[in-house]
Amino acid sequence: MAFSTTVSQRKHIKRKAPRGFLKRVFKRQKPHLRLETSGDLLVHLNCLLFVHRLAEETRMNAFENKCGVIKKEHVQAAAKVILKKSRG
Repeated sequence: MAFSTTVSQRKHIKRKAPRGFLKRVFKRQKPHLRLETSGDLLVHLNCLLFVHRLAEETRMNAFENKCGVIKKEHVQAAAKVILKKSRG
């Protein structure tokens, strides 16, 4: 039986948040900041939700402009819309 020479294109998706990295970044940027035990997970979740919302808004901008490729202008316009909504 011969082995297949093709390589699987699937990548392993990490299911855990990079807690050590997040804590290290917090300590460097704000050493006086004290977070509760799950505070870093909440920050990570907030970041993931923002990126997901940004991707959806960007896709809608590209679709409205009848463009098949997402360009940096679409991302910038989507970021302005999202940040404006979050402030007000």
